[in-house]
Amino acid sequence: METIAFRMQLDPGKRGEYERRHREIWPQLTSALREAGMNDYRIFLDEATYQLFAVIERRDDHTMTALPELSVMRKWWDYMADLMQTDAHNVPLQQPLVQVFQLP
Repeated sequence: METIAFRMQLDPGKRGEYERRHREIWPQLTSALREAGMNDYRIFLDEATYQLFAVIERRDDHTMTALPELSVMRKWWDYMADLMQTDAHNVPLQQPLVQVFQLP
């Protein structure tokens, strides 16, 4: 198992809609994420800065690099693009986070 973390940027005032859309996440997207090797995926919000912090636990044999090729993933990114910072293809801008501590 491997744990990774990254940061994204939510647009101010979009928290409620962001949460609503995630409460109604599409079953086919959930399946695709699990099939790609994600065992756990959590997103946290810093309410002062609107930064989103994501933590993913994934299998060692994950296939997450293939997710952008899936139509359901691209549709989800298009669906979420009006709520957060993205690139020209609506992929959420992500800043990897470096682990500096783990409870022994």
